[in-house]
Amino acid sequence: MRIASWNVNSVRTRLSQVLAWLEQEQPDVLCLQETKVDDPLFPHQPFLDLGYASAISGQKAYNGVAILSRLPLEDVQTGFAALLPGDGQAQRLDEQKRLISAQIEGVRVLNLYVPNGSALRSDKYAYKLDWLDCLSRYLARQAEQGEPLCMVGDFNIGPEDRDLSEPERQSGGIMASEPERQALRVALGERLHDAFRMFEPNSGHWSWWDYRSGAWERDRGWRIDHIYIDDELLAQATGCVIHKTTRANLQPSDHAPVVVNLAWPPTDDSADIGDD
Repeated sequence: MRIASWNVNSVRTRLSQVLAWLEQEQPDVLCLQETKVDDPLFPHQPFLDLGYASAISGQKAYNGVAILSRLPLEDVQTGFAALLPGDGQAQRLDEQKRLISAQIEGVRVLNLYVPNGSALRSDKYAYKLDWLDCLSRYLARQAEQGEPLCMVGDFNIGPEDRDLSEPERQSGGIMASEPERQALRVALGERLHDAFRMFEPNSGHWSWWDYRSGAWERDRGWRIDHIYIDDELLAQATGCVIHKTTRANLQPSDHAPVVVNLAWPPTDDSADIGDD
């Protein structure tokens, strides 16, 4: 099973690019962030024409997440409150459409668009830390469900300095501050593993390039789009790659897709994949 994540920065603006990528790469699942469209206006039909059903949670002009799948989408859930009923903070945070999940082939696929935070002294930074705190509680509740978990999305965090092209300048600032990094580590706990880092330990691999300051032309990017998998899926992981070339499209998203390959559902022959 191939699961992909892509912040498309407006699904309607980038629709032709997304369709072309789906036709070329044929992932089983594509999770989108920043769809920026109300649910009634989401372009379901072009994806259905390629064999992909859509589960969506959107809002006008901002945020928005979707899961496209050519495998059956089951038990679709949106927002933190789906697992944290009665949690006042979860209900407030759910006003922004940033979380959707579905069960696909027995795997819980969780798609996130983590707040950017704007600046360290901004109210949006405090909001981001609150959001990550709520994510930690949400993941603890999800673990009780006993489902294998693949969590993907735009996390707006470079977890380590090797995820930044200019760490001497960027580390400690927004998207690379220690409170953000620590909040993400707490949410992941010992359960979830960075799929890309299972296969590529080196720096120099980015998933986002700012539109400003010639970041793409100078290859000054960040790795802020991640795929996290639990132990059960880690044993079946065969690769994880960033599709950098999409950033060279005309009028591209500022993010590139990330794809994980899983030998799933597992068979007797694949039981030892990923083991030392």
